Amino acid sequence: MHCAIQKAEVLDGAHLMQILWHDGTESFYPAVWLRDNCQCPACYLDSAKARKFLVESLDVNIGIKDVSFDRKRVLITWPNEHYSEFEAEWLKKRCFSQQAREKLQRELFFPECQYWGSELQLPTLNFEDVLQSDEHAYKWLSSLKKVGIVRLTGASSKRGEILKLGKRIGFLYLTFYGHTWQVQDKIDANNVSYTTGKLSFHTDYPALHHPPGVQLLHCIKQTVTGGDSEIVDGFNVCRKLKEKNLRAFQILSSTFVDFTDIGVDYCDFSVQSKHKIIELDDKGQVVRINFNNATRDTIFDVPVEKVQPFYTALKEFVDLMNCKESKFTFKMNPGDVITFDNWRLLHGRSSYEAGTEISRHLEGAYADWDVVMSRLRILYKSIQNRD
Repeated sequence: MHCAIQKAEVLDGAHLMQILWHDGTESFYPAVWLRDNCQCPACYLDSAKARKFLVESLDVNIGIKDVSFDRKRVLITWPNEHYSEFEAEWLKKRCFSQQAREKLQRELFFPECQYWGSELQLPTLNFEDVLQSDEHAYKWLSSLKKVGIVRLTGASSKRGEILKLGKRIGFLYLTFYGHTWQVQDKIDANNVSYTTGKLSFHTDYPALHHPPGVQLLHCIKQTVTGGDSEIVDGFNVCRKLKEKNLRAFQILSSTFVDFTDIGVDYCDFSVQSKHKIIELDDKGQVVRINFNNATRDTIFDVPVEKVQPFYTALKEFVDLMNCKESKFTFKMNPGDVITFDNWRLLHGRSSYEAGTEISRHLEGAYADWDVVMSRLRILYKSIQNRD
């Protein structure tokens, strides 16, 4: 048994518990953390997988009165005679060593990222297989997280197919353009995508403070000439920009840019936001690209001397996106569904000719990464349990 307990003892004046495992490793658990995470019915609501114990009731300087153990569990008695029991596997999973924490974070957040450029081999799965098979659904979502894009083939050429994908993951992301929206040439278009013109590389909806994480596009009708799709790995482009021009990277990752979207669709709307075009986490890693030239506001809330350097940095970023080594071009066929990471990929489209009838029709929708990741974790656990 890889998580069998060999020995459990109290250290540091009863403020720390050490466990020696049969595999030769050791783990340390602060007493305050153990008390906070007592799994008894008075402290933990198992039906909700939620803590009942209140911080107001926690003695942050608490010590362990007594500890006993067997191979499968640890039993702790606290100074007020409260009693806690912890399973060995539960404790092992929550070990505070860097190696154990990194392993658990990988299992929870699937951080693996595969960078790509024009050489991309587009991951492709069958639409019906994803709907019917947990293994295929897991491959879909895990590839989406890792590569940033997956093509599904074999959907019908009619509206409503992406609603099925929404139900497969949980639910879709409602915006001011509706639960789903129709990308086609429209008179008095309320969005540049509803025209026949070229669309430069962009992410969708940076005008929202929380832009949708995943985009789904279903091809219902495709024009014979033009209308090709272009995509670029924004994270990879950021990596190249940082190597080539650190100052430009720093400007785009520190300057707040105004975005706006005003109109009427699902309802009337007047949306404003501020984003750094390159958004970093506390470790300096790129976590989201926020860029849509169409909805970048004419209002620019920066001192006048910072305007020119910003445009110089932005132009270099966009030029890198458009390098032939960076972008991947393909054409969607009726029945194809493209699903991609809207925080990572920037996408565009070549122009096409308008006709007397609608010559190109895509149905689109959004999903939130929290919803997608929830389904990915559930699918992963289900498949692991089968094995």
